[in-house]
Amino acid sequence: MPPRLDQPPPSDAAGKVPEVDFDAFYQAHFRALTVQLCAYTGDLGHAQDLVQEAFCRAFSRWQKIVRYDDPVAWVRKVAWNLATSRWRRLRTAQLFLRRQRAEHVPAPSLDRVALEAALALLPPHHRRAVVLHHLADMPISEIARQEGVAEGTVKSWLHRGRAALATHLTERGAQP
Repeated sequence: MPPRLDQPPPSDAAGKVPEVDFDAFYQAHFRALTVQLCAYTGDLGHAQDLVQEAFCRAFSRWQKIVRYDDPVAWVRKVAWNLATSRWRRLRTAQLFLRRQRAEHVPAPSLDRVALEAALALLPPHHRRAVVLHHLADMPISEIARQEGVAEGTVKSWLHRGRAALATHLTERGAQP
């Protein structure tokens, strides 16, 4: 008769505990634990995942867990804790979502759409200089330091960028 897996393995005269096969332990208890967790969670697939995770954790600590009075109780407790943790995370997420209000942002104005389209046509250095100077209110010296160029270069980019923007925006304004 095989040893019962929910009882501590008997030790021999030297106090050495014989090895209990983890595969046999898994096969003997996976189904029952899954049924229990399914009743708790209401979801068979999720229950199987929870029990599988608990057995994975048991496997990594098997030499210690096999010596417990009831290794099944340890696996069951881990699976239930995992289910409870997931439930708490879901509850917290749902509470957070309920507190969020749908923020209605007005559509961008036609001027903004035209400006963004015109900016997209500029070379990257010119666009960056115009955006940083006019929209982010950065001084020319700071832009030069950030870009690793001389201040005169930034002034040149700004001049060329503004001229190109004026051309693109004027052309766009003339079109229907």
